[in-house]
Amino acid sequence: MKNFNPADNIQDLQYFGEFGGVNPSISDSSTYTFLSAKTMFDTFEGNMEGCYLYSRHSSPSNLYLDKALAAMEGTESANVSASGMGAITPTLLQLCGAGDHVVSSRTIYGGTYAFLKNFAPRLGIKTTFVDITKLEIVEAAITAETKVLYCETVSNPLLEVADIEGLAKLAKRHNLTLVVDNTFSPLSVSPAKLGADIVIHSLTKYINGSSDTVGGVTCASQEFIDSLKNVNSGASMLLGPTMDSMRSASVMKNLRTLHIRMKQHSYNAMYLAERFEKDGLITVYPGLESHPSHKLYKTMINAEYGFGGMMTLDVGTLAKANALMELMQAKNLGYLAVSLGFYKTLFSAPGTSTSSEIPLEEQIEMGLTDGLIRFSIGLDNDIERTYQMMKACMKELDIM
Repeated sequence: MKNFNPADNIQDLQYFGEFGGVNPSISDSSTYTFLSAKTMFDTFEGNMEGCYLYSRHSSPSNLYLDKALAAMEGTESANVSASGMGAITPTLLQLCGAGDHVVSSRTIYGGTYAFLKNFAPRLGIKTTFVDITKLEIVEAAITAETKVLYCETVSNPLLEVADIEGLAKLAKRHNLTLVVDNTFSPLSVSPAKLGADIVIHSLTKYINGSSDTVGGVTCASQEFIDSLKNVNSGASMLLGPTMDSMRSASVMKNLRTLHIRMKQHSYNAMYLAERFEKDGLITVYPGLESHPSHKLYKTMINAEYGFGGMMTLDVGTLAKANALMELMQAKNLGYLAVSLGFYKTLFSAPGTSTSSEIPLEEQIEMGLTDGLIRFSIGLDNDIERTYQMMKACMKELDIM
């Protein structure tokens, strides 16, 4: 990984617009004209590179972003979609059919959990949820029907770290596909370089970074991306979670500053995590030596981008968590809102929001407590000032 810098790969991609613009021209068309009927036929059959038929198949704007994200993750190709779930669900459905089995991390985004737990069984696909940090438990869950290992690099919301290299070896040994959601750690971790077969992002979060666009991407081999977009059997093609060209162009512009933003998110999160842990609060952050997977994660990251911007604090009870979040919002410290990667800090109680799809008894089993607050730390310029203001809110509520 020493010779792989994902930000440099993005920077080295240079696209001129149709009229020489420094930004690619936006393809504001749903359908495209042809000078000959044969060219239309060949394009429909996938035999005419550089020609476009219909924007659900592909568009110039989407393909620009595809190439940039594939370069970022170090994969052959990529396919953007209209949401993170619009990337996750077609990917899993392309890999699995009736009678197949998935082994998944138990701590994942609530929407992914709900899809695997409640929807996929309607299609004959079963899932076993495991503690992804224990490779022996993961391997014990694999059956003859297993097709996919699924995890998040850093899990939502408990910030558990997946041993991607270890999981990749397991997947190879059992002829499985390792799918990794890297939404929490773009640039910081490059799962494909650690052995993952497929890397997924919700572009809504850090990659776009301005909380104004919903999007997703699947980064994988050219063969797999072609299968997703196949007009007869491709899950992305037939389910139609197409990203709008305007949104692709917007994400592409914001992607150019991702390396700067990730460094600041990581710096600010580390600063706060160190201080709150020293203050005696139950603080979880992969950059802290107290994190169970700190040593492992340190070997996985591209060090200049840090340990990421996600942090959790456990303040004891849901009532205290709600009171603190409301007070911090009133003090202009951030927003009581789901999602992540925004320039302002976002905070929520995941048990009653982004992970509410997970049954209460399973939340308890995995350690998701009532008083847990998930923070997406923002780009604050004076993070010491932020710390002092957050600390004052906690003291006002007798949390510290």
